[in-house]
Amino acid sequence: MEPGDAVVTSAGAYPTFNYHVAGFGGVLHRVPYRDDCEDPEALIAKAREVGARLVYLANPDNPMGSWHRAGRVQAMIEALPVGTLLLLDEAYVDFAPAGTAPALVADDPRVIRMRTFSKAYGLAGMRVGYAIGAAPLIAAFDKVRNHFGMGRVALAAAQAALSDRAWLAHVVAEVAAARDRIAAIGAENGLAALPSAANFVALDTGREGPFARALVAGLGARGVFVRMPGVAPLDRCIRVSAGPAAELDLLAAVLPDALVAASQAAAVAQ
Repeated sequence: MEPGDAVVTSAGAYPTFNYHVAGFGGVLHRVPYRDDCEDPEALIAKAREVGARLVYLANPDNPMGSWHRAGRVQAMIEALPVGTLLLLDEAYVDFAPAGTAPALVADDPRVIRMRTFSKAYGLAGMRVGYAIGAAPLIAAFDKVRNHFGMGRVALAAAQAALSDRAWLAHVVAEVAAARDRIAAIGAENGLAALPSAANFVALDTGREGPFARALVAGLGARGVFVRMPGVAPLDRCIRVSAGPAAELDLLAAVLPDALVAASQAAAVAQ
């Protein structure tokens, strides 16, 4: 993209994408989520309306953990206006149910797929990300490769991780169990877990953003770091990452008091 080019994303989706668009002078156009999911049809409609060069979709989604089936994503690809590129963020796809990712057609010039070793493969400190796309798209990375290229140790770790399918299956299973535990802890405290295909769970507080922010602060004061979406109505939720049993035990122990403190803070604010 060049300065002034239109770019379409969802209001409340992964914010780092927005920072980079703004840094390169792009013009962001946002569409709302629908039923706590990014809305492929609305993204395409907005892209047609503004002549977008780029459209961003995360599948599964961050921060809500929602996902679309492969057929719906493929239909979005087929509906892209001529000259529009879909940036398909699949950072969490290893946690998603079968049938989430469309068939891999690496030379399709309409879409570039972004993936990472920082999630299911557990190599966050290595900072290994990669893109799958047509050769002319991938060649564009040569402009920044000297600054953001991978070191040999990181590349060796990524290759080893790809070959260890048993460990990947173990991590995915552990994350699924942790999601169930987070949902149960939420339910015990009156919070509804949204379905998630990522390594976190969005817990719906049933209140508005100020209450959720107070809850995030209260949990932090009690030694539990969680995050939350930044845009209404998504900001009624808190986002809790999957973790080991001991850490989830701590969440279960402190959540009731944090909820009481958040209610008190919200009452004072009113």
